[in-house]
Amino acid sequence: MKISVISPGPLTTVQDAGRFGYMQSGFSPGGCMDARSMKIANILVGNEMGEGVLEMTMMGGTFSFDGTSVIAVTGADMKPTLNGEECPMYKAIEVKKGDVLALSRADSGMRAYLAVAGGFDLPLVMGSMSTNLKCKLGGFQGRKLQRGDEIPLRQSVNIAFVGKRKYKNEVKYTKSITLRAVLGPQDDYFTEKGIETFFEKTYTVTDKSDRMGIRLDGEKIESKNGVDIISDGVTTGSVQIPASGTPIIMMADRQTTGGYAKIATVLSSDLHLIAQAKPGTVIRFQKVTAEEAIKAYKAAEKEIRLFEYSMYFER
Repeated sequence: MKISVISPGPLTTVQDAGRFGYMQSGFSPGGCMDARSMKIANILVGNEMGEGVLEMTMMGGTFSFDGTSVIAVTGADMKPTLNGEECPMYKAIEVKKGDVLALSRADSGMRAYLAVAGGFDLPLVMGSMSTNLKCKLGGFQGRKLQRGDEIPLRQSVNIAFVGKRKYKNEVKYTKSITLRAVLGPQDDYFTEKGIETFFEKTYTVTDKSDRMGIRLDGEKIESKNGVDIISDGVTTGSVQIPASGTPIIMMADRQTTGGYAKIATVLSSDLHLIAQAKPGTVIRFQKVTAEEAIKAYKAAEKEIRLFEYSMYFER
């Protein structure tokens, strides 16, 4: 079986949970920007949570299927249709030979995810199917999808559960979000006023944001004696303050090390919110402790695991 690309959209790539164990060689993990949406989509179609999916940015594509399978669309609301009829999101849907799935411009959110039962039959590069555009590796020929591409699919799973599997706690994306963040690791590079500014003022997502980082505009963060540091490790969610004084939230395709001071780190359980933030979205940072961050992580993981467990009874 295969899925054929009729129209790819502006930026559609194959992504999975990421490529781990190679940061010492300069390879960032990459993977889906919104891991939460990826996991839910895969659970709905009976895949492992980290299986490869299609990540569509700002606008979706149009795809046809040459056999019977099960799909699910999650994330940004791109008004999906199947053969011209409205196709519900966050629900397992059966597709048959000749069916055409079409997605349009995102009505809310930024990135949509398409999972197919069984997953894509693509080779793993360094243990991952994720597309690294800069290095031109992984995914489908190391690039974004193009018109006419044909992506092979693995053997589909049993589709008897179609119509029963759906996710009820769908996130509603808004034009203003709050991101919880833990102070540091280089908060000592900033004045008390700078730290107060970071947590008390609002920032706006700019159109210069991408998979490497979400660039924000707003009041400058005051430092003590500049923000240059000896380069050290960068993680997803690290908030760098470059010489401009305005924050950059590092994301999936970030560099592995950086030479700007990091004032805080956004909680992993909130990263799906910033991944779905369009340019113009207003951001406010909320200070939390490391203990609160761990508690939030455990709660988010528990919610996903309980959903996965509940789906075993919908087969």
